[in-house]
Amino acid sequence: MTTDIITDWERVPVFADDEAELAYWRKARPDVRLMEASVASGAEGGESVTITLRMDPRMLSRIKRMARSRFLNYQSMIKQWLSERMETEQRRSQNGKHD
Repeated sequence: MTTDIITDWERVPVFADDEAELAYWRKARPDVRLMEASVASGAEGGESVTITLRMDPRMLSRIKRMARSRFLNYQSMIKQWLSERMETEQRRSQNGKHD
């Protein structure tokens, strides 16, 4: 089985459901340099703040499984998701789109 190496996050499709995403990540993995760049760009100025976030244990288990399948630390993946969502919301706000 050949593994597709993802070198650009834009190549990752939007998935219809969890099964489609699971099938995709079984055949693909992010390039190490892409992962390193994502982690490096996520830390603005090298500072971070520790927070406490209460979460349903089942949801956290699912997140951890997803992160493992992508060869990511689950906390890094959550930060990546938050960052991506903030960018999306900022673009919507700048374009005058409000839901």
